[in-house]
Amino acid sequence: MQARQHSLKKFQKKKKFKISISHTTRKPRSNETNGKDYFFVNKNEFKNLIDNEKFLEYAKVFNHYYGSSKKVVFDQLKKGNNVIFDIDWQGTRQIKNRKLNYKILTIFILPPSREELYKRLLNRDKNNKKIANERMKQFNIDVLNWKDYDHVVINDDLDNCYNEIIKFIENTHKQENKKRKKLISLHVDNLLN
Repeated sequence: MQARQHSLKKFQKKKKFKISISHTTRKPRSNETNGKDYFFVNKNEFKNLIDNEKFLEYAKVFNHYYGSSKKVVFDQLKKGNNVIFDIDWQGTRQIKNRKLNYKILTIFILPPSREELYKRLLNRDKNNKKIANERMKQFNIDVLNWKDYDHVVINDDLDNCYNEIIKFIENTHKQENKKRKKLISLHVDNLLN
């Protein structure tokens, strides 16, 4: 979690993006602050926000709800800021299906290996094997959604990953070549086997 937050803050600072802070029904981790990392709400509050159509996207992920507030996102866009989301494929699909009048770039970040992902999950959740194992059970489904994204990055090194994302954003007019897609496809096959 800390590495991801660090990279998002680094990205936000350099590119002057604003990070969309999601609402969630999960409990905060020891290093998280309400209103800074997430807006922590209970299930009734979250369902009320759904009923009142307050979310741009939302999904149930690992028994918790996560959602991006329309107001928070559109307030930033009206100020001329770009907004970066840290969401899963379900939320990304919902935003893309809305056909908003904004340019949307989607980036799927893959781990270098299953083993490394598991280590990262353990580190993020204070060595909670139950949470890490639950997330790994979903991995084979989640990873297959890479094909729906504009760009795919393998996060084997934080700085390299960051630089590749910056390069992609700066060169959005160029299409990803077939050779790169084939390499990503082979990497995903290795992750699934």
